[in-house]
Amino acid sequence: MGTCRVLTTSLWPKPKNPTCIGNLKLNLPPSLFTPLSLPHRKSCNIRLYSSSSTSMDASLSNEVAKDFSPFLKIYKDGRVERLSGTDIVPTSLDPQTGVESKDAVISPDTGVSARLYIPKTKITTNPTKLPLLVYFHGGGFCMGSPFCAYYHSYVTSLVAETNVVAVSVDYRKAPENPLPLGFDDSWAALNWVQSHFEGQGPEEWLNSYADFESVFFAGDSAGANIAHHMALRLGHEGLVGVKLKGIALVHPYFWGSEPIEGETHVVENRARAEGIWRFACPSSSGADDPLINPGKDPELAKLGADRVLVCVAEQDVLRQRGWYYSELLKKSEWGGAVEVVETKEEDHVFHLNNPTGENAVALLKKVASFINQDI
Repeated sequence: MGTCRVLTTSLWPKPKNPTCIGNLKLNLPPSLFTPLSLPHRKSCNIRLYSSSSTSMDASLSNEVAKDFSPFLKIYKDGRVERLSGTDIVPTSLDPQTGVESKDAVISPDTGVSARLYIPKTKITTNPTKLPLLVYFHGGGFCMGSPFCAYYHSYVTSLVAETNVVAVSVDYRKAPENPLPLGFDDSWAALNWVQSHFEGQGPEEWLNSYADFESVFFAGDSAGANIAHHMALRLGHEGLVGVKLKGIALVHPYFWGSEPIEGETHVVENRARAEGIWRFACPSSSGADDPLINPGKDPELAKLGADRVLVCVAEQDVLRQRGWYYSELLKKSEWGGAVEVVETKEEDHVFHLNNPTGENAVALLKKVASFINQDI
């Protein structure tokens, strides 16, 4: 019999809403990972490790190595089963907003792709080029996509409210593709976007309608973390023809090993926040890795955006990290303008869970106002 490569982890008894990371037993709340109130709940099975023999013990296929219900499960045979956020909404011309969407493959080799959006009804009446928004979705670096209902709906609404051309990036997810691959994919997507700045790229929407002198990055949770790092990398390396005017970070997923002022000291809560990071980026040095803790990044002042909007929620465990990030920027030699907006009595990514709520609508309008500030 051939050998099968399986996850080297212990199995724990399955508690209610269990999550096991390393030697920790954690309860991950939906608000810290990705919304529970999904329009469609479909599961997706992907094999994380392959078997070298077709005679692998069939019993392994049902044995759970790590249970992240209701988000995902990892089985001992290497399968990764995502329990939510795997639905795919088709592209369309949305009759309510007049926003049209289409999909594009960025890299056939890696599978990195994107969903593009234009406010078609406004473009047909106004030929002026529009600001370009590049959006990075959240989900703990493990879940979600531009194609699932709640992100498709959110970006459609944002494009309609803001009157921009948008590219929503589908980067590869952990654990099959651990970080920093998601960061690399996002940078590859930005280089693909940049290839259109002279009107010679593969996507006519970007050639014809996008203003590369007015570019914005945005994201929520883990996606806000990615948006920050893409702005940093642009500040280091540049993108010819691309002028990054601002980044909008909604409930950004930043962390650190030591509590900051006003942040929880509860061991389980801190382990939970750090545990997601270690699961997504197993090669990381931990919670003080500059990829998760901007306070440990000596290059923070090189952020390549003129303006930053940070949105936090009062009941979010990550709230203080958003405020702390703004203070770090102010104290650095960055030289741009940063604004923080806090939504009272709301939790992490509330705007995705209840997009028609009063606070969610107000948050959408704030992000739109930030983007349209100079127009």
